Amino acid sequence: MKSVLKDNSYSSAIEIVKTFQLLQSEKKEFVLNKQLLRSGTAVGALIREAEFGQNKAGFINRLSVALNEANETAYWLLILTLHKAENI
Repeated sequence: MKSVLKDNSYSSAIEIVKTFQLLQSEKKEFVLNKQLLRSGTAVGALIREAEFGQNKAGFINRLSVALNEANETAYWLLILTLHKAENI
């Protein structure tokens, strides 16, 4: 069965990896970039883990952690965006 949540988290993770590679090679951004990569790719991994949770509580817990990681990813993207705007 198709899962919009899984598909979107996978697509987002691919974009995060591409962004990481760009920032790493061209912009020489290392610290914030690693944080972005970690949280941005964790979202999809946690969603996949939730699928195979042993019970409903485990499923809900994993999805809650995935939401926290998504919020953290949004934070790092905001910081990187503001940092870039200030350095123009």
